[in-house]
Amino acid sequence: MRYYSTDVFRRSKEKIRIYPAQMGTQSLGTLRVRCISEGFIPITDAVISISYPGDTTNIIEELTTNENGLTDIVSLPAPPIDYSLEPTLNQPYSVYDIRINAPGFERALFSNVEILPEVLALHEATLTPQVLEPTREEEIFVIPPHTLYGDYPPKIPENEIKPTGETGEIVLSRVVVPEYVIVHDGPPNSAANNYWVRFRDYIKNVASSEIYATWPESTIYANVLAILSFTLNRVYTEWYRNQGYNFTITSSTAYDHKWINGRNIFQNIGTIVDSVFINYLSRPNVRQPILTQYCDGNRTQCPGWMTQWGSKTLGDQGYSAIQILRNFYGDSIYINTATEVSGVPSSWPGTNLTLGSTGNSVRTIQEQLNRIAQAYPALPIVAVDGIFGPRTEEAVRTFQEIFGLPATGIVDMPTWFKISHIYVGVTRMAQ
Repeated sequence: MRYYSTDVFRRSKEKIRIYPAQMGTQSLGTLRVRCISEGFIPITDAVISISYPGDTTNIIEELTTNENGLTDIVSLPAPPIDYSLEPTLNQPYSVYDIRINAPGFERALFSNVEILPEVLALHEATLTPQVLEPTREEEIFVIPPHTLYGDYPPKIPENEIKPTGETGEIVLSRVVVPEYVIVHDGPPNSAANNYWVRFRDYIKNVASSEIYATWPESTIYANVLAILSFTLNRVYTEWYRNQGYNFTITSSTAYDHKWINGRNIFQNIGTIVDSVFINYLSRPNVRQPILTQYCDGNRTQCPGWMTQWGSKTLGDQGYSAIQILRNFYGDSIYINTATEVSGVPSSWPGTNLTLGSTGNSVRTIQEQLNRIAQAYPALPIVAVDGIFGPRTEEAVRTFQEIFGLPATGIVDMPTWFKISHIYVGVTRMAQ
């Protein structure tokens, strides 16, 4: 079921214009597209055409990326928000096709991009440089239905704590947040492709595929923490590698979580992941992250596990994230923090850097921002003096605006790791 019609809206050069007569019945979501090449290098002047799925003749909107690789935010019709707040047979999101054409890069089509009402959808496309004449067909990514709406196999139950003898020797002596996970895009024994995915991007993708971004914030936090803990259990126990596989995790809901190659995420989910990605769930005297399994609680039931719709109900009732988690997993569950994050040049100093801060951590941020500014000229160049002055604050705020963080001008934990993340990407490309 789709929730748009050609007689509902008209084209304008700036945005979709909804007729006043439709405003009482038509909900709106928003979309922003980012185009980059490998290493987070922004692609300028990429043309993005938005259309109905399978209908190339009716372009709803055409956007162009700026020097940061970003389009303007565009409003798009979406179903009523109530459809995503209770289990229903109605599809709670609208779907659109996004075609991207950028000079010097292969063309790409992302079909069935999901738009929920009242939240911002973010679509990041990493384009492949053209090495030959542009004769090949566009690369196509078809996004399947959301797990709460589509038909997917339920999780096969496992023990939440893995005995050492069950998995072989545990390789890691402590919990480490990896830079990448290798996702096998199918069940373990299938001949599916493996994809190297940045850890935080993987978590954002899964959360956007398995819960609705319109849910209460505490519910989203609880589900993100469960996804993080489950994933870090797979990493920590080397679960699949100890069975002879060459990947970290699968995209099969029967075994792991649903990861969808090429799908969009939602900004509020991404912000929450950035704020808690070093956390996981623990029990007393257990070193490994807990394998926090869950089910939807509507089509399938899973006593002793969290249910997604149940977590949404508790969020509506004012429960905090940890209260939601303890309601399902028991009072002994608690939030822990990883001791190490891979792939970053310097560890988080443990305190926010703000106007007036001084020291080596400030110097590190200044050096990294200046290097990022070579790819993102909107960032002001700052003096590398270890003093967090107004110019550094301006550079931090501009960085946050470009990369979808709250634009406070303060280097908090999410901003520190995002700066490190982008810095590593652009410097690797230079090498």
